[in-house]
Amino acid sequence: MSQVSTSSLLQDALSTIAADVDQEFDTLLTLPGDARDRLYAAMRHATIGGGKRLRPLLVTATAALFHVDRKTALRVGTAVEAIHVYSLVHDDLPCMDDDDLRRGKPTVHRAFDEATAVLAGDSLHALAFEILANPDTHSDPFVRGELVSTLALASGPEGMAGGQMMDIEAENAAFDLQTVMRLQALKTGALIAASVEMGAILGHIPPEGRTHLRGYARDIGLAFQIADDILDVEGDPELAGKALQKDAEAGKGTFVSLMGLDRAKQQAEMLVQQANDYLSSYGAEADLLRAIANYITERDR
Repeated sequence: MSQVSTSSLLQDALSTIAADVDQEFDTLLTLPGDARDRLYAAMRHATIGGGKRLRPLLVTATAALFHVDRKTALRVGTAVEAIHVYSLVHDDLPCMDDDDLRRGKPTVHRAFDEATAVLAGDSLHALAFEILANPDTHSDPFVRGELVSTLALASGPEGMAGGQMMDIEAENAAFDLQTVMRLQALKTGALIAASVEMGAILGHIPPEGRTHLRGYARDIGLAFQIADDILDVEGDPELAGKALQKDAEAGKGTFVSLMGLDRAKQQAEMLVQQANDYLSSYGAEADLLRAIANYITERDR
């Protein structure tokens, strides 16, 4: 597939998944018309509009390899996005990163208040597992159980939360490159890997049959964070929709600070190529996954 058609494929997919995920959240988070309205409004503020929706796109693109019904894959992708957004809401709090801007609009604790932001994050975390446990998502309880287990592992101390704890500790320690790689594999990579894994679970692919997809997910997860560190140095805050260079100001080690800008770019490109190599057994049906990998180092936000 040509570069132009690949780019068009990706842009169409990103536009479609953004609209679909917004619609899912709009339906799931209808204001109840009682004293909880402020909480639901905060959850809607966090989830609807903005964001790349990369994780739900990875779920649906992987599931499509195995001819999974798109509605099913979309519900699972929405659950993953709920976890991702909950983490952003909590990361932005004054006790964590203390950010004022997210996805081009005020962070939840700024638009509402800190207590509401905490509850909104908690509720989005719970919503993710409510979606996955619902028989409307998948009729097979064993599939639902594996989806729940996979997302829980990627979200907790062995995944995203553990990586965030390491990130907090990075303010008081000089992490070497291997430690930073481990931090990012948990903080960012775990949820990206889970997105691909959950698409394969929906396709009834046994664990031993997911090795190549796990390799793909691992490499794009690491490339994604390296690209983020590069954008933190070279990016435009208005395009990013958030403050940049906060890690450098806090004295944290990043891929750029530890490797240098040129080597970091080379490493990201190598990882993308390696990720695409893991898809060599697939034909055109994996073009979207290839386009996602390429996009990681080409994006401007």
